[in-house]
Amino acid sequence: MTRSMTGFARHECSFDWGNVAWEIRSVNHRYLEPHFRLPENLKALEPQLRDQLRKRLGRGKVEVNLQYQAGEKNQQLELNTDFLAKLSQAVDCVAQGLTNAAPLNPLEVMRWPGIIQTAPLDFEQMQSDALSGFDQALTQLIDQRTREGTELQNLIETRLDTIVELVAKVRTLMPDILANQKQKILEKINALQVEIDQSRLEQELVYLAQKSDVDEEMDRLETHVAEVKHCFKQKNPIGRRLDFLMQELNREANTLSSKSTVSDTTQIAVDLKVLIEQMREQVQNIE
Repeated sequence: MTRSMTGFARHECSFDWGNVAWEIRSVNHRYLEPHFRLPENLKALEPQLRDQLRKRLGRGKVEVNLQYQAGEKNQQLELNTDFLAKLSQAVDCVAQGLTNAAPLNPLEVMRWPGIIQTAPLDFEQMQSDALSGFDQALTQLIDQRTREGTELQNLIETRLDTIVELVAKVRTLMPDILANQKQKILEKINALQVEIDQSRLEQELVYLAQKSDVDEEMDRLETHVAEVKHCFKQKNPIGRRLDFLMQELNREANTLSSKSTVSDTTQIAVDLKVLIEQMREQVQNIE
């Protein structure tokens, strides 16, 4: 299955203890490189998040952002009136021993530990709920990466088919190209009206044919095309393998260009390199 490394997913979910919104962004990268932005009370989730990413993604730079908003139950403040009364008595006692004591600021009193009480949080439940939301967001991301990967595969396969057509065209042209080369050499010899050693002439013609022979390059191009298509059937990440095959395809196209003796094969070599470069750019984004 072909997957892109580019994707975005957002998933929001609500619980009794609050609301969370997961955002996951991914772009291409040589390895799997996750980055997390988590609220303080859920930072303990990071090891489990890393583990899920390693299990379900192969490559890509992944940014995970979690937004948290406390629920109404956790936003309600309860005043510890018994403790407040004791604190007030203590303040009055201290104030009696001071001259010109400033009046007590209610906001300062509220900051005193134990005055304001909030509903206790079940952190294990919070983490479990948040992880379930992350799993759904990650599934959305993978689905998007898969859809884009399928589109990339279609684009690449279209270019692979064109490469096969160009290779077939070169094979069709080569007999005529070699025959024309031989004919031109013979015409030049006849024009010079000189005696030629026929065995030496045959040797030179064989050497010229070997130098211009591109059957090996054509075979390798077809083999690499078949291997690329085979890669698309694999379940594991294939991006690095495809990148290597693009280099090999380009190597054969360059060799074809260097052996070209006529404009037709030169143009085909240029067309091949253009197609391979287009595929190489697409492959850079495949997981």
